[in-house]
Amino acid sequence: MGLRQLPLVLLLISNIHSGQTEDIPKPTLTVEPQSSLFTGDSVTLRCEVDQIWDGWEFIRSRDSNTESTEAATKTINSVTVSDGGEYRCRAQRRGLYTNYSEPVTVTIYEIPKAKVSIKPDQHVFRGETVTLRCDIDGEGVSSWKYSWYKDGSDSVFSELQEHTFSSVTESDAGKYSCYGAERGGSRTSHISDEVTLTVSDKPEAVLSVSPWKWLTEGDPVTLICEVNGSSTGWTFSWFTRTVSSDYRKHYQLLSDSSRGAGGNYTVSSAALNHTGVYVCSAEREKPPYLTWYSNEQPLWVTGVSPPVSLIISPSRTQHFTLISLSLSCEDQSNSDRWRVRRYTDIWGLEDCSSSRWGSQTGSTCTISYTVPPYTGVYWCQSESGEISHPVNITVHSGVILESPVHPVTEGDSLTLRCLYEHSTPPILRADFYKDGSLIQSQTTEMIISTVSKSHEGFYYCKHPEREESPKSWISVRGVSNESSHSESQISVLHTLSSVLTVCPYLLVTVVLIFKCCRMRGITAE
Repeated sequence: MGLRQLPLVLLLISNIHSGQTEDIPKPTLTVEPQSSLFTGDSVTLRCEVDQIWDGWEFIRSRDSNTESTEAATKTINSVTVSDGGEYRCRAQRRGLYTNYSEPVTVTIYEIPKAKVSIKPDQHVFRGETVTLRCDIDGEGVSSWKYSWYKDGSDSVFSELQEHTFSSVTESDAGKYSCYGAERGGSRTSHISDEVTLTVSDKPEAVLSVSPWKWLTEGDPVTLICEVNGSSTGWTFSWFTRTVSSDYRKHYQLLSDSSRGAGGNYTVSSAALNHTGVYVCSAEREKPPYLTWYSNEQPLWVTGVSPPVSLIISPSRTQHFTLISLSLSCEDQSNSDRWRVRRYTDIWGLEDCSSSRWGSQTGSTCTISYTVPPYTGVYWCQSESGEISHPVNITVHSGVILESPVHPVTEGDSLTLRCLYEHSTPPILRADFYKDGSLIQSQTTEMIISTVSKSHEGFYYCKHPEREESPKSWISVRGVSNESSHSESQISVLHTLSSVLTVCPYLLVTVVLIFKCCRMRGITAE
């Protein structure tokens, strides 16, 4: 070949090389089943080209790690996070290589774990609305299908992300777990930890009193409100029951209800106007819950000089059945502004003027006939809240104890009798007891000539062939300073009056003696 032909040869070689470069194919890299995976999944990289090639190379861009295979696929059976990255591939034949494919990114995520949450709380009360929610925070999955399990059962009871019990019962209590499966895919989450739902009876506010419900003016008293089965997270409200004509229970929030926010409502010095019927309620913020009203708790306060007195006829605290009873409110001005009220276990708080058990005219309430359910506490009250001493009246058939209606003053006498409904006269010869101990036997009446504070207590009588009477509390109050002062004044006035009454007689006597002595003197001269 001469030098003149060399350019032609170079041109041919250049043309051949250019033609081969233009014909080099570019494969396509695909990922099966998807490019977003969880650890533990299997993935296959598939390198595809139109022509037949002898070998293949897969390269990961992150570390330039090249793997040659005889097949057009590369499979990783259990991927880890480190297997993620950007992949490319190319084919080779007899020393010639195709171009690299476009890169494909494979993302590997840790398998997410489902999580159960319960609203409003894991510990709820019967009748509340409860929602179970399953959340899966894993990336790479746009839509999950949920499965719920209870108490380790293999049965799926719900496939919703949120499952709601509109009115939960004790049978809904248990241990709940969930997990998710990818919609339209093969990936699944780890199953959640079990979360326990407990369902308790509805909480009830329970009201008690310390030290006792019968008080004397000036005594301290505490109303205690508690929620059964729960001790924390509650705030309390305090109410007093009001009289209504519709026979329903109505309560009025106390103006100073806030002083009982801690569960104790304390009155440091009881007054007559604290007589009444009290209830409480409890409220919780998280989760929100409001109890119904508690049981009713009455307070009865007696004082030294109430503005009005309840006069009972017949004048005793225990009465036979089916008799007429008169209850009168008497004050110094004979006012008719007083109303007779009562509180019984069956009917609660009632006014005589708006009831079916009695009729009120002026300040007198008349009960046509008595029955045992009329047993309760009776008192006088004005619209402004002034109150008499409360009186505990018992209606009983058979044997009753005749005892004074109002407290006995120290130094006074006390007479108790035992009466029988079916005998004439009704007075029985019976045994008398105080606080469960026999104090006098087989007598028609028991007399304490001079009452002291030690005589205060529960009294009843018992007939050997009949039965025993109900118990009556005999209250003894001390002589007030005002009473003692009045008695001293009366004694002084009585003495002065006596002296003044006797003085004229003494004066006449002295004058007569003087005249007599003088006459004797004259005669002697």
